[in-house]
Amino acid sequence: MRSQPAISPPKKGSLPEADAYIFDIDGTLLVTRDLVHWNALHQAMLEAYGVDATIEGIQYHGKTDLSILRAALAREGIDDRAFELRLRQALAVVCREVETNSRQIGAEICPGITQLLTSIRESGRLIGVASGNLEVVGWHKVEAAGLRAFFRFGCFSDRCESRSGIFRNAVEWVSRQLGPQARTCFIGDTPSDVEAAREVGACILAVATGTFSLDELNACAPDLCVSHCGELFHD
Repeated sequence: MRSQPAISPPKKGSLPEADAYIFDIDGTLLVTRDLVHWNALHQAMLEAYGVDATIEGIQYHGKTDLSILRAALAREGIDDRAFELRLRQALAVVCREVETNSRQIGAEICPGITQLLTSIRESGRLIGVASGNLEVVGWHKVEAAGLRAFFRFGCFSDRCESRSGIFRNAVEWVSRQLGPQARTCFIGDTPSDVEAAREVGACILAVATGTFSLDELNACAPDLCVSHCGELFHD
């Protein structure tokens, strides 16, 4: 049997040095072209709130599932009190619908991601996920892309509406595993990822594989910004 070629490490001085690397999902690890998640959010609004609405027109990139639902429902006249009252039911519907239709998820891995994940894993660093998706939703997307085996843990939006809160949960998980001096680097594709990483005192690699351009991300002053993760492996 022929041996597989060795995975080259990222160029020295490119990827921020850290003990743990935590990835966003949508637009960072992968891109989905299906409507499974979209339809699940629609069904949740219909069943839990009696509102036949979608997230069309909501600026959802970089937001959490909870904040996306809140914004879409506020547009339909659902106030915060009514939103909170039925939120548990709504989240259960989202998870049920994604679970039921998970085989329809079509996930395209972003350029350079598999190479980067392999390199980090071979270096012995921790790898995790910090996503605005609900946990069931996020892991189904990762599994659809064939990437699940790379990740030791994940932090999601089930009980945390803010992205900075999700990132903070990830940093705390790393600290419990490796000690309070452990360094964490996030990888994300939105200005919200850069802002959240700064709030929790972590490094951030911004990648322009989502909806934000390289210039837009560079304007947020991340530690490093690339068009895609493949750039980390060649001049």
